[in-house]
Amino acid sequence: MTEPTIVPIDLAVVGHTNTGKTSLLRTLLRDPDFGEVADQPGTTRHVESAQLLTEDGLPILILRDTPGLEDSMAVLDAIDRLVGPDERPDGPERIRRLLESPEALQRFEQEARVLATVLECDAALYVVDVRDPVLAKHRDELGLLAACGRPILPVLNFTHSVNGQSDAWRDALARLGLHATVDFDTVAPALDGEAQMIDRLALMLDRRADTLARLRADLEAQRLRRRVDAARLIAELLMDAAALRLLCPQDSTDMATVTVSLRKRTREREQQCVQALLKRYRFSRATFPHHPLPLEGERWGMDLFNPQALKAFGIQVGKGLATGAMAGATIDAFTGGLSLGTATLLGAAVGGLWQGAHQWGKRLIGRVAGHLEITVDDPVLQLLGLRQLALARALERRGHAAWQPIDGGTLTPPAQALDTEGEGATRAAQGALLPEAVWPILREARGHPEWSSIGVAPVADPRRDVLVARLAALLDAAL
Repeated sequence: MTEPTIVPIDLAVVGHTNTGKTSLLRTLLRDPDFGEVADQPGTTRHVESAQLLTEDGLPILILRDTPGLEDSMAVLDAIDRLVGPDERPDGPERIRRLLESPEALQRFEQEARVLATVLECDAALYVVDVRDPVLAKHRDELGLLAACGRPILPVLNFTHSVNGQSDAWRDALARLGLHATVDFDTVAPALDGEAQMIDRLALMLDRRADTLARLRADLEAQRLRRRVDAARLIAELLMDAAALRLLCPQDSTDMATVTVSLRKRTREREQQCVQALLKRYRFSRATFPHHPLPLEGERWGMDLFNPQALKAFGIQVGKGLATGAMAGATIDAFTGGLSLGTATLLGAAVGGLWQGAHQWGKRLIGRVAGHLEITVDDPVLQLLGLRQLALARALERRGHAAWQPIDGGTLTPPAQALDTEGEGATRAAQGALLPEAVWPILREARGHPEWSSIGVAPVADPRRDVLVARLAALLDAAL
């Protein structure tokens, strides 16, 4: 069955000069490049339009950015002169008189563009800078807009400002008959800011309530999809960092060289994740300037193996021999509590030599030959995960009209994380640590250096995909 065609809802974004109309559109459209924004009056000189699309690409909302209203009192006086003493035209007719007059093309050209746009739209969003005092010119503006006969929803902008006068504005708007308002700070909007705006509009445009309900659901679905994608990006980063292993001889010079390479690869991989997050949330690179990750505490030594783990497989490292049949055995834990999942050993002990274990065989030979493996330490993985979660959380709550870049030093861990058992649950819930359930996944990744896209020889593996999905779900819950 063919889905009914959506008739987009047409909204005019109006208000006094320099109140943040274009900034509102940037945040609603998630487009930091829409229009021109400057800290000076009259930046927008003509009407610009943009469409808000559903997740499947259908236009559902048309937003029209209009010039600022600058001389409403003179416009009202002009309209009074155009109406005869015995005439009593309604509001829209009075506005049309003005639009048909020569002054609409001359002195009041800017105001005429605004009023003509409102007449054509379904409703108007009146943007208020709550840092400004309520003045007579604002009441005149609202009188003009009300005369257009379209619903008006005041949008209170910059509500996070310490100099805000939100209560005074609400009182003034109520005296003008505008009792429904919405707080929407274009720099730092609330997570449910869009939903609140749509709910208010649905009360005013009851005949378009179904379309607005669809828009609300679609915007929420898009927000959740962004969060899921962000968690996936962070999960891929942690998987790559945990699985990264670099082999080197037991020589101090070589160790230092390999350590530098490990740090460089991990830093670059983190930066790739940062850029991917910025792109997913539709921010530019300038939003979060690059800064190096302090990598300390690399894992030295072949920490996938310890005497107890080797003994479980009947392997004596000193002799390089294996004893006992290995066919059909399962690797569960190689060292230090690192659960490596299930990797079936193929082959058996033949002539005192270990013939199976695929990737483990080469690494055992390297260990016997006196080589070491260097990996990223757990505290660094902890830092990688928490930093990226904090960045994603900051981007989720950032408006696209914000000018100041995010300061990495101000990022804090997410306030909530997936609850687990024991003491770790308390720390995770406070945002101090990654969820405990993350670590078995990362420990399994440590046993598979081929899973790291920044490793020596990355190889695709369905098991890796399964674990990344599981890890992403845990991180999504922690966002």
